[in-house]
Amino acid sequence: MIVRYFLAISLCFSYCIHAQKHMIQIPDSLKSKDFDYIFDRIEDGSISDGARSVYLISFLIKAKSEENWEELSNGYKNYIYYAPDQSKLIYADSMVWAAKKSNNDEIIGSAYLSKGVAYYSQKRLKEAMDIYLVADYYIKKTNDPYLIHKTKYQIGQIKLYLGYYNEAIALFKECISYFKDSNVRAYLNSLHALGVCYKMVGNHGLCTATNEIGISEGIKTGNLDMQSYFIFSEGVNQCLIRNYAIGIEKLQDALPDILDNKDFSNEMVGYFYIGKCYWGLNNKEKALRYFKKVDQIYMKRDFMRPDLREAYEFMITYYKDKNMIKLQLHYVEKLLEIDKKLHHTYTYLQGKIRKEYETKELLAVQRTLKGRLDRQSYKNQILFSIIGVMFIVIVYGIVNYFKNKKEARIKYEELLQKIENSEKSKDNKIDEHDFSMSKDAEDAVLSSLKKFENSKKFLEKDLNLTKLASYFKTNTKYLSLIIVRHRNKKFNEYINSLKIDNIAKRIRKEKNLQNYTHEALADEAGFSSTRRFVKAFVADTGITPKYFIEELKKEDFSG
Repeated sequence: MIVRYFLAISLCFSYCIHAQKHMIQIPDSLKSKDFDYIFDRIEDGSISDGARSVYLISFLIKAKSEENWEELSNGYKNYIYYAPDQSKLIYADSMVWAAKKSNNDEIIGSAYLSKGVAYYSQKRLKEAMDIYLVADYYIKKTNDPYLIHKTKYQIGQIKLYLGYYNEAIALFKECISYFKDSNVRAYLNSLHALGVCYKMVGNHGLCTATNEIGISEGIKTGNLDMQSYFIFSEGVNQCLIRNYAIGIEKLQDALPDILDNKDFSNEMVGYFYIGKCYWGLNNKEKALRYFKKVDQIYMKRDFMRPDLREAYEFMITYYKDKNMIKLQLHYVEKLLEIDKKLHHTYTYLQGKIRKEYETKELLAVQRTLKGRLDRQSYKNQILFSIIGVMFIVIVYGIVNYFKNKKEARIKYEELLQKIENSEKSKDNKIDEHDFSMSKDAEDAVLSSLKKFENSKKFLEKDLNLTKLASYFKTNTKYLSLIIVRHRNKKFNEYINSLKIDNIAKRIRKEKNLQNYTHEALADEAGFSSTRRFVKAFVADTGITPKYFIEELKKEDFSG
C-alpha cells in the first residue's frame, strides 16, 4: 500500500506538469483559501484542464500539510474523477489509505464505497462487489442514512446485472424515497435504474412513465446530467416493444453524450439495440455493423453484459445463412468464450450477494435461536428479563422523546425570538485590557462591520478574513479581535451565524422556501455543501432546518 501511495503522489505531480512544472507547493494566490473554495474551482466546468490540475494538486498538498485525513481522502477522490482510467484505481488505493488514517468509520466506509464505484465504472464487477462488502461493514457501524442508501444503490446495480430484478426494484425504490429530498443526482440515478429494471421485467409502460418522470425532474431541478440516459433507456424500451424506428432515433440522439462520458458499457448497449432494431427492420447488413462494434468493445474491455450476448447469436445466424462457415465458427467460439466468462462472473457475484451480503443477518438470527433452544430451561427467566428491558427501553424512549421534543421546541422559540430581536441587538462589551486599537479606529471598523452585515455581503462564497480586512482597510489581527470583542465569535463562526440568521428569517417570511430541499437552501444561504449548511444551522440554533420548517408550517396551519 505504501508503494501505491507514493506512486499516486508521483502520478499527481506528473498529471500537473503541463500546467505548472516542478510545482511543489500551493501557489500564493491559493494559500489563504479553504478547501471549499479550491473544490469549487476544481468543479468549475469553464476552466482548462491545466488550470484544474493546479487546483487538484493544491487541494492535495494543503490536506497533506495539515494532516487533514478526511480532506486528503477527498483530494484523492477528486483525482479518481479526473484522472485517466489507468490511474483511477491507484488513486482509489491512496484514498482508502488516507481515510484509514482518520480512524473514522464514516470516512473509511465512504472511501471504500467510492473505490468500489471506481472498479464498477471499469466493469470489474467481482472486485467492486468485494469492496462494497468492506464498505458495508464500516457504513453499518455509522448509521449514516446517506451512505447506507448509497451502498444499497450500488448493491442494486449488482443485482440488476445478475437478473434479480424484483430485488433490485425494491432497493431502487428505497433510494428514490430517500434521495428525492436530499441529493438530486442520486435521485435521478435511482429513477434511471428503476426504469431499466421495469424494462427488463417486461413492464414497458412503467419504464416509459419512469423515464418521463426522470426527464421532468431533471428539468425541474436544473440538473440535466441524466437527460440523455433517460432518452437512451426509452430507446431500448421502444426496441423491445418493436417500435424499431423510434428506438433507433432515441438511441442515436442519446449516444453522443454517452460517448462524451466515456461510458463504454452503455455504448455497447446502444450499439447492440440499434443493431437489433435494424435486424427487426430486416436491414441485416446494417445491423451487423453495430453488432461488430459490440464485439470490438468486448475485445478492448473484456466486459460483456448477459443481455448483449445475443449479438453473437445474430452474427452466427447471419453467417450461417450466407454459408460463410469460417466466420460462423469464429463467432461460435467467441460466444462459447463469453458464456464461460459470464458463468464465472455470475457464480462469483451470486455467491457474494447471497452468502456474504444477505446471509449475515440470517446467520445471526439462526445463532440466536439455537442459543435460546439450548437454554430452554431458563426461557421464563429470559422472557421476563426481555420484557423488563423492553419496558425500560420504551419508557426511557418515551421520556427521552418528549424531553428532546421539549428542548427542540425551546430552541425553536429561542430562534424566533432571536429573529424578532435581531434588529434591536447591540454590541457586546468586554474588557479593554490588551486591546491596543484606538477608539476612533475601532468605531470605524465597527461601522464598516454593520454596513457589511446590512448589505449581506457575507453571502459571498469565497469570503475570508483577509479579504474582509482589505474591504475595511484594516489588518486581519484587529478585525479578528473586534469580531471576538463585539460579536463574541471567531471569524468563521461569525460568518456562518450571519448566513444562518439570514436564511432563517427568509424561511420564516418567504413561504416558498419552506418547500426547498436542504441542497437548495444551502445554496440560498451561501454554503458550498448541504452537509456544511445543516451542521452550521444546528450549531447556531440547536435544531435542524427540517424541524424549524415543520414547526413553522404547523403554526401557519393552526393560525
